Amino acid sequence: MTDSGASNRPDQREGEHAGRVALITGSSRGIGRTLALDLASRGAAVVVNYRKNADLAEEVVAEAQRRGGKGIAVRADMESPEDISRLFDTVAEEYGRLDYFVNNAAAAAFKRVLDLKPHHLDRSYAMNLRPFVLGAQEAIKLMDDGGRIVAVSSYGSMRGFPTYAALGSYKAAVESFIRFMAVEFAPYDVTVNGVNGGLIDSDSLEYFYSMPGMAPMQSVIDAIPLGRPGSVQNMADAIEFLLSSRASYITGQTIVVDGGLTVAAPPYWHDTTEPLGLPDRPTRG
Repeated sequence: MTDSGASNRPDQREGEHAGRVALITGSSRGIGRTLALDLASRGAAVVVNYRKNADLAEEVVAEAQRRGGKGIAVRADMESPEDISRLFDTVAEEYGRLDYFVNNAAAAAFKRVLDLKPHHLDRSYAMNLRPFVLGAQEAIKLMDDGGRIVAVSSYGSMRGFPTYAALGSYKAAVESFIRFMAVEFAPYDVTVNGVNGGLIDSDSLEYFYSMPGMAPMQSVIDAIPLGRPGSVQNMADAIEFLLSSRASYITGQTIVVDGGLTVAAPPYWHDTTEPLGLPDRPTRG
């Protein structure tokens, strides 16, 4: 996957991923589904991983094929090291190689730190950190010609907010592993990066803010400088960029896709009054 960096090269995004093989964990819905279909539309073969949504996974494969790509659905519980090994065995048997590994699947208990039990911590580790490390180890073995590894993170990795400690702390560990992997895997021409999402409009977001006692979602939206949640497409676009040749010299980085949420801080502009407050956009004349 060597890239010359020539500036006069024409834009080839339409076929950017032609012939590439991409494994995306948790890709029967949400960000993973959107990314799989985007890659398939640009010529990739996608391995759609799922744990229990077989029908949804097969729908993704069918749509990927309709868009001109290829795909297979593979059931694997990312909490199981044995299933992870079997998942990559299937990739090897079906395609003989791998170009992209996207660690997207995630799950955790949303509880206060004082309420976290040992099994909550164990499952958070087994679902959010261990699969990334074990998956990267397996992916490297199939990336003979170089490759890309991208992990999905979230703003809970760097900000503290209610009930997110178990997931956010392991996402922070994922981002740390990204840096170590980037250095270690660079000699193999494999880049390792992350995409850290803010408030992303998805089923998971609705679930999180529907918990009894949770603050209103609008209170967080008000703190986003761009004034709106992100979309799964916003996340998929950032991941696709890191998988592409356009990002061939980027490694060890985590791109934050949050509309400015994590760079804003109290006192917020929307809480100010006259004579402060942001004016209307200035115009000429």
